[in-house]
Amino acid sequence: MNAKKSASRRSSKSDLARVDAHVVKAKEYEELPELTGAMLARAKINKGGRPVSANPRKLISLRLPPDVIDRWKATGPGWQTRMAERLSKVG
Repeated sequence: MNAKKSASRRSSKSDLARVDAHVVKAKEYEELPELTGAMLARAKINKGGRPVSANPRKLISLRLPPDVIDRWKATGPGWQTRMAERLSKVG
């Protein structure tokens, strides 16, 4: 990887200003294929996101002392999950 570029930086490598300035002409529409029932039958809808959980979590509001929250946060990422696991063992 190039050391000068950030890994998270993405570039389309397109001249977007030129693309935006382009006006579609009637002749260009003739180049498009006719939409058929077979094309529609092959189409897939991708909604994205996470799959629906069989056991979804429920949102609650819980007031805890700041020192308790700070101790859990100090354990690093995933502290909420670890807290939930510990609470489920108590019950």
